[in-house]
Amino acid sequence: MRTIAFLISLLFAASAAAQLRTIPADAKRAEMSHVQENVVSLNGQPAQLSAGAQIRDTMNRIIMPATLPPGSIVKYQLDSAGLVHRVWILTPQEADKPDQ
Repeated sequence: MRTIAFLISLLFAASAAAQLRTIPADAKRAEMSHVQENVVSLNGQPAQLSAGAQIRDTMNRIIMPATLPPGSIVKYQLDSAGLVHRVWILTPQEADKPDQ
């Protein structure tokens, strides 16, 4: 019984953590898919990931580029060299919100 209660509390904690994430206001919206290695597609155009790129899923966990679901709606930031540096996969609620 304790195990079930622990798992339920863990589920709620993970859900709450996903709600607390902040996506910078200057992040741009795009549809993103993984192409190969460190190359992704942004709105159908190839883009290179930076060496320290981070892709965060809807639960705010860092994922590998190859696990990026095809056609993900994301917000992203570029580094100073113009490479994709930070990516946040949007939840359906975040995707429904208009860009500010």
